[in-house]
Amino acid sequence: MRFSTLLVANRGEIAVRVIRTARALGYRTVAVHSDVDADGPHVHLADQAVAIGPAAAAESYLSIERILDAAGATGADAIHPGYGFLAENAAFAEACADAGIVFVGPPASAIRAMGDKAAAKRLMAAAGVPLLPGYQGEDQDTAVLLAEAEKLGVPLMVKAAAGGGGKGMRLVADPADLPDAIEAARREATGAFGSDELILERALLRPRHVEIQVMADEHGTTLWLGERDCSVQRRHQKVVEEAPSPAVDDDLRRRMGQAAVAAAEAVDYVGAGTVEFLLEDDEFHFLEMNTRLQVEHPVTELVTGLDLVELQLDVAQGRPLPITQDDVAIDGHAIEVRLYAEDPANGFLPATGTVAAWSVPDDIRVDTGVGAGSVVTANYDPMLAKLVAHGGDREHARRRLVRALGDTTVLGLRTNRAFLVDVLEHELFTTDATTAFIAESGLPQLHAVDPADAAAIAAILHDRALAAAAARSPGLAGWRSTGPATSRFELAVGGEVHSALVTHGRDGTTVAVDELVHRVEVVSDIVEIDGTDRPFVVVDGAEPGLVHVRLGTRDLDVVDQLTIPAGAGVATGAGILVAPMHGAVTQVAVEVGERVQRGDKLVILEAMKMEHAIEADVDGTVTEVHASPGQQVAADAVLVIIEADEDDRDEEPADD
Repeated sequence: MRFSTLLVANRGEIAVRVIRTARALGYRTVAVHSDVDADGPHVHLADQAVAIGPAAAAESYLSIERILDAAGATGADAIHPGYGFLAENAAFAEACADAGIVFVGPPASAIRAMGDKAAAKRLMAAAGVPLLPGYQGEDQDTAVLLAEAEKLGVPLMVKAAAGGGGKGMRLVADPADLPDAIEAARREATGAFGSDELILERALLRPRHVEIQVMADEHGTTLWLGERDCSVQRRHQKVVEEAPSPAVDDDLRRRMGQAAVAAAEAVDYVGAGTVEFLLEDDEFHFLEMNTRLQVEHPVTELVTGLDLVELQLDVAQGRPLPITQDDVAIDGHAIEVRLYAEDPANGFLPATGTVAAWSVPDDIRVDTGVGAGSVVTANYDPMLAKLVAHGGDREHARRRLVRALGDTTVLGLRTNRAFLVDVLEHELFTTDATTAFIAESGLPQLHAVDPADAAAIAAILHDRALAAAAARSPGLAGWRSTGPATSRFELAVGGEVHSALVTHGRDGTTVAVDELVHRVEVVSDIVEIDGTDRPFVVVDGAEPGLVHVRLGTRDLDVVDQLTIPAGAGVATGAGILVAPMHGAVTQVAVEVGERVQRGDKLVILEAMKMEHAIEADVDGTVTEVHASPGQQVAADAVLVIIEADEDDRDEEPADD
């Protein structure tokens, strides 16, 4: 069981995290990478790197054969799966064992037992772990599911029996929606996990999502290492995690910890794992067990002082755990946020592009696998980094994290950075954040753009244009024979349009916006607005006329309205349906000549293993269809065109 060379079968921040710890412990390390990750930070950090295929995960990170070939070629005698991809794949754990390679994770039997949610819940019931009412039967006929759902009543969760991460999951509040929810969950589950088996479960509408970290060795010791609160979620995927939970006292913590140990011991668990519960009114119910390291493990490390990856490697070597349950103590509070490439204002749709500017603070923990120049594609999860702050109490940690997010710069693509700040500063987060937080908080919200910001941006763009002109014709830029030069900008900033008139003369630059005149001076990376200095960063976007601006602590996408790219900015109600992001067409439910009504689902797109429905925005007749199942489409690609009925044409466009 002893090993000396560790291959990390993953990418991004978890690969960086594991490689760093392994190197510090004296192990040789091997990174694997797809073609698009050849220049990734984990590749440069490892002692050796092996290319394993193209960007598509099925042909690289999900290929057991290619990963084992890489291990054989480099002499790796252990594999750490990270999380995601093959981390919870029992066949992969078995293939490692057959090849004589140590799998840094639980036995294949434990992965298989907990990977099937239906079978896992039956096991947990036998072990005395509390469960919600539900159906986990083997009969998957739709009629049976509908009958069982009627017994349970609504609200109800329809969930994929395999996998996790919010995929293949639907909340049903109206029994009439159940058939569509079952169909959609099956389709998404098949695409994500290769199985369409579902379970039904009574839904709690305002629970907390609280999970217990467990660690077990092969000598019969299983420990619980405190809890994490992961209640703030979007699309059933975690956004903010913290330890300890503000809703858990010592007695409840002990009871949940003991239940988590019972769950792990029921499947002879070895290694790091997480037992997840739903908590409401001091009553907790088993949700699932993740048989791997979790994305949110840093908060546990910061409050316990333990290195979970180091413990994983020790256990995988066959060593007993070096601590007892009495040694586990909680120190202070830690909060983690997940910085995603996504657009919160547009349904949290994932974003793609190149990271053009990247800067993160160095006084909190930041786990990341990207940097300036990194390409974010639709092939993988859109998480860019985890920012984690530790403090003496919850409020201290929260303040540190808010400030750190304000000091973070990421430009070139849309992110949820501002949304994370709004979450942490929201009154509901500080008092009672449940899984209903996003729905109840009114977030995400659009922030109005101060006209002074628009003036500053116009001055920055004007200054860039002058610099470019000066490079072409030194001494002439900015002046005409009739006097000082002026430039007019029609800027789309943060969903608003501002008209700015910039006048550049010997006495400086003035910018008129919304009938107000601002005196602006641009010097290096500082713009002075009416006597106040604000730092800025500006980079060009991938599309003509688009720039990304960091002004103070705000990230803004700015488009010159005169050069908006074709296909962008199509108004709702125009009958022109475009792809909101890069993705794959999985279903087309309409043909040319067909009558449709506003709200009909016409096209289903899949991006990053999540489904997105494209709905008709007018009543009318379909005149063009430019999508077909299996087709890859780019953001803003026209999918369907509808000729609106006369009555619908006369109406105002529907609100988004």
